[in-house]
Amino acid sequence: MFPFVVKFLYQNIFKQIAFLQDPEDVHDRISYFGEFLGRFGCTKWITKKLLSYENKQLEQTIAGICFKNPIGLSAGFDKNAQLTQILPSVGFGFEEAGSITGEPCPGNPKPRLWRLKKSKSLLVYYGLKNDGCEVISEQLKNEKFEIPLGISIAKTNSPFTVKEEDGIADYVKVYKTFAEKNIGSYFTINISCPNAFGGEPFTDPEKLDRLLFAIRTIPNSKPVFLKMPAEISFEIVDTIIELARKYKITGFVSTNLAKDRKNPQVFDTNVPTTGGMSGKVVQKLSDEQIAYIYKKTKGEFIIMGVGGVFSAEDAYKKIRLGASLVQLITGMIYEGPQLIGDINRGLVKLLERDGFKNISEAIGVDNK
Repeated sequence: MFPFVVKFLYQNIFKQIAFLQDPEDVHDRISYFGEFLGRFGCTKWITKKLLSYENKQLEQTIAGICFKNPIGLSAGFDKNAQLTQILPSVGFGFEEAGSITGEPCPGNPKPRLWRLKKSKSLLVYYGLKNDGCEVISEQLKNEKFEIPLGISIAKTNSPFTVKEEDGIADYVKVYKTFAEKNIGSYFTINISCPNAFGGEPFTDPEKLDRLLFAIRTIPNSKPVFLKMPAEISFEIVDTIIELARKYKITGFVSTNLAKDRKNPQVFDTNVPTTGGMSGKVVQKLSDEQIAYIYKKTKGEFIIMGVGGVFSAEDAYKKIRLGASLVQLITGMIYEGPQLIGDINRGLVKLLERDGFKNISEAIGVDNK
């Protein structure tokens, strides 16, 4: 009953008001409110009662990490890792914070966030806004985390990191800072942010080779993932897979934002030319990449699917194509905070319909 009431109030009151306001202002206020809720046991307890859903059928151990359920918050929402204490109560099985850069980064000039309502998408041009690895790691070093925390790392959005050696040094600084302080359950190397100085240089296999070589010189036993571009040829994906084998990368996050305004899922008009698109616009691209990597590697790598998850059916499709875990942001913004619990509840019904006892049994079944 509680999730139904929350959804009704969100769709008919909060969303109607919030969608009349600047989306970045709304995001900031929600982040501050979420941080406040996470400070107190009573507010976390109430949030959990209203939103969360747990079931043993959704539990998995992946790369040595225990996940209570497969639904995580994607990087890009909790930029400064302010929400680590409240997200478990919302129902998430894990979180990916950041992306976090070597230096504090104010991001691109405003406006830098738009709603593409007809497309059920967000147009994002933040440009890696965050407080930098030193500030955020100090903030987190004494925290305890109820769910796995992924650290998404990227190079600072600055003309000073455009040169390859400077960009690599910036990535290494973030990685080393969190590794030495033993913060985070896993790392994601974000090579695919479309909104920074110098574009996406490390999607080039030769440059990525040098980046991974530098990162792998830092002692660290935690899993490492690569966040993949949405619009990348399978030929380049093949080369990146070989590099992942070479450097013992754990898996892939598929995918980052879409950039092509000719994408058939873009239904809005007068879309700004800057920024990348999330949500339903990227769903098909994400699903296709998940399926390709899983089939190509026969399940060798762990895949986290992200893009266009608005329902349990959306998440389940990614899992059946080969994703072990699923991330979201945009679906929660359009549907409401009860969505995470609804997805988890729906996944259990889908598992039971298909005769699976655990979510792990469904991974890749449509792609064997």
